[in-house]
Amino acid sequence: MAGHIQDRWYKTEPGPDGKPVKVKTPRYGTGMRYRARYIGPDGTEKSKSFPDRQKRLAEQWLTEIASDMTRHRYIDPRAARITFKTYAERWLRTHGIDPASQVVVEQRLRLHAFRLIGSRPLDSFRPEHIRELVSALENDPAVSGGYARNIYGDVRAVLSAAVDDGLLPRNPCSAKSVRPPAAEQRRVVPWLPRQVRAVRAALPQRYRPMVDVGAGCGLRQGEIVGLAEDALDFDGGVLRVVRQVKLIRGKAVYAPPKCNKERDVPLPPSVADALRAHMDAYKPVEITLPWRKPDGPKVSARLLFTNTAGGLVWRSNFNVQVWKPALAAAGLISEAGTDGKHQSAREHGMHALRHFYASVLIDAGESVKAVSEYLGHSDPGLTLRVYAHLMPSSQERTHRAVDAVLRSVNR
Repeated sequence: MAGHIQDRWYKTEPGPDGKPVKVKTPRYGTGMRYRARYIGPDGTEKSKSFPDRQKRLAEQWLTEIASDMTRHRYIDPRAARITFKTYAERWLRTHGIDPASQVVVEQRLRLHAFRLIGSRPLDSFRPEHIRELVSALENDPAVSGGYARNIYGDVRAVLSAAVDDGLLPRNPCSAKSVRPPAAEQRRVVPWLPRQVRAVRAALPQRYRPMVDVGAGCGLRQGEIVGLAEDALDFDGGVLRVVRQVKLIRGKAVYAPPKCNKERDVPLPPSVADALRAHMDAYKPVEITLPWRKPDGPKVSARLLFTNTAGGLVWRSNFNVQVWKPALAAAGLISEAGTDGKHQSAREHGMHALRHFYASVLIDAGESVKAVSEYLGHSDPGLTLRVYAHLMPSSQERTHRAVDAVLRSVNR
């Protein structure tokens, strides 16, 4: 047993014959009687108090502390009393993610996780508390399934860091009885070629080649907005995706592509011709922005796409003032209401051009690995999960292959 137990109701004094005797202290009969004390790994004294008649419980507690130290599973009781909110805020400041993602994670934690579990001390977490969190998220009508899973993922990441920091013995999210929030699996329905053409035709002339780049090279919206002269290799037929434009707390910055994955994408002749014509009509403009974060070093690039004032294309303004009217004109969404606003069109954002690009490649028989590389996905498994339903059925190919083998065996 580590440490020792102090009986605060009695003290030992020399008796009349010089032998030690127990005498009552001024605290006799009040408050916690026993204080279990030990020296922690950091060299400081730790203690916990127990009521009268619970000396055995105090001894058991010290024995467990000693066992945890021996097995390197010791948790400092004082440090573990920190609340989830306090620890998560500290984790956010030191978590190595890009600033834009940090803003998103902070918002999810602040709006949802802190409200539900923010005041709970770390050492009190049990699987049941995570199950209650999942249930609350699933029953919140304002939280979609996918968004709930992201919130859960943020909570799990914070608690995993707490385990690494020695504040929790194990992550309650890892318990078998805990499952992440359910998320509906929406199948991607790619646009038809006529829909791509209709949206392109409805856009102002200066923005039409953005559709060519999205549908013909699979770039994300931020990558299209950040596309510059130095990315184009017309002779080699390659478009190099090396940057994107992101908004961090309302400030525009240049940043590497998602997952920090620069990539080379085939540049089809039709897209190359459209870009050449665009660059003749609207000369590239040198625009300087911070790199990665609002206070980052300044970086300049000659961007292909600019607004009517020759400045950066702001995604929010473009989506509301340019993209949605084009969708309405193409018949993909309704016309604006009496308030001048269009309906939500999440499935018809510029990301729909990437889905179209992927569907064309898959229909042409391109490998999942190649499609994944061109899209800049983190791994081919992600590409397969998103687009597997678009792949041509292999049943007939299987019939022919097996038949050919069996017929040759039976001859």
